[in-house]
Amino acid sequence: MPLRRAHWERHRTNRIGWLRAAVMGANDGIVSTASLLLGVAAAGTDRSGLLVAGVAALVAGAMSMAAGEYVSVHAQADTETADLAREQAELNADAGAELNELSAIYVGRGVEPDLACQVASQLTAHDALAAHARDELGISEILVARPLQAAASSAASFAAGALLPLAVCLLADPAHLVAAIWLTAIFSLAFLGGLSAQAGGAGIWRSACRVALWGALAMGATSLIGSLFSVSV
Repeated sequence: MPLRRAHWERHRTNRIGWLRAAVMGANDGIVSTASLLLGVAAAGTDRSGLLVAGVAALVAGAMSMAAGEYVSVHAQADTETADLAREQAELNADAGAELNELSAIYVGRGVEPDLACQVASQLTAHDALAAHARDELGISEILVARPLQAAASSAASFAAGALLPLAVCLLADPAHLVAAIWLTAIFSLAFLGGLSAQAGGAGIWRSACRVALWGALAMGATSLIGSLFSVSV
């Protein structure tokens, strides 16, 4: 039976790492900066004070996002490296047992024992560690942890998100500043939620509403706190 020609397929799993970091960063940039501006505005601060607070929030938030993402993803990468080293040691110590283990994995997935043994033998001959990493440990090239990529994506996306409420704060009419920040942030969050859902293949409207709702709750809480203190800072 002749082999069919390979065809190109479009999948979304290779976007998970950078998409998660980018969406989380932009979402946090909008929510945290808009919430801070609304809270400070409710306390009676003028536009210049709002801009100083917003720029400080942008810089601190971007650095915090980058550091947090780098540390967390690097921990995942360290775990993957340690697991691969352990698996390589087991392959060196008892290759036969590891071959049987790989065969058993394929049998457990529904492959007939004889065929599973053949597949395991061929994959082991090609690259034993890669076969065990993928089928035993669940580590693949697509989903492997990339700390620097995640950190850079988080920092850049947070800064991009934070720039939006800052731009509104700079350009909007002072009499309608609070309303402008509120509306811009809510619509931007909804758009971001829908965009990320489309990129990931999920439901657009549900994701958009979910992100907008949590953003509205955060901004409402900080506005309430600011109004309670209602002093110039």
